[in-house]
Amino acid sequence: MLRTSASRVLDDSDRDEALALLDSDPVANVFVASRVRTVGLNQARLGGQMWGFGPRGGLVSLCYAGANLVPVNAGPEAVHAFADRARKQGRRCSSIVGPADAVSLLWERLEPHWGRARAIRWAQPVMAISQKSPVPADPLVRRVRPEEFDIVLPACVAMFTEEVGVSPNLGDGGALYRTRVSELIRIGRSYARIEDGRVVFKAEIGAVTPFACQVQGVWVDPELRGQGFAVSGMAAVVEAALACFAPVVSLYVNDFNTPARTVYRKVGFHEVDTFMSVLF
Repeated sequence: MLRTSASRVLDDSDRDEALALLDSDPVANVFVASRVRTVGLNQARLGGQMWGFGPRGGLVSLCYAGANLVPVNAGPEAVHAFADRARKQGRRCSSIVGPADAVSLLWERLEPHWGRARAIRWAQPVMAISQKSPVPADPLVRRVRPEEFDIVLPACVAMFTEEVGVSPNLGDGGALYRTRVSELIRIGRSYARIEDGRVVFKAEIGAVTPFACQVQGVWVDPELRGQGFAVSGMAAVVEAALACFAPVVSLYVNDFNTPARTVYRKVGFHEVDTFMSVLF
């Protein structure tokens, strides 16, 4: 039987130690690292708590507990400690996501208390690329302009609904989701090919650190799929991301999404890890 030590809630005094741990695997940890770099570990700014496992000066593992529950570098003892805290706190997240081994064990501990998940994505290959794609980039893919928000938003909603299985407009009527879409456009991390007011292809750079960035929201108009827009569009996004944001571009994809995995391989992505997601 493993001895389970308690986790603790971190604060800004733990920021440097937390970042050192996060940066030890910059691709796997890009989402959490980008949050910490942007807002620190203060709960109000972070939009949740950061749990730590290990004493001050000897931090071993982390778990971001906000809209998502995300374990970081979490072995069995750390997972057990995080599960114990999550069980006592009650479910506040919309998903658990992260390295498959840690998420699988975390969910095994939490399922008896949290109940059935809406969906489980057992294997999501994490893919990365660190050089310009060998395929030609679509010259018509560019940054979305703020005045194009109303053109791009329906494509974003369609992508989210198709990928996650529920509409982002549920609950608050989509206010939070619209704010996020608008913010990505404002900071220059939303890319699309738009023709005559129609989104042909789109993708966003959702998380950025000095070491890696993560592409999300890849979508092609269903009527135009199979015509190569995803391959050339992603090549353009990779080129822009490498030039503007980070030396490594990453993403993760469902293992059953064969067309998407084929696209990413053609672009030059290779598999570096496996994630798992539990959706509520």
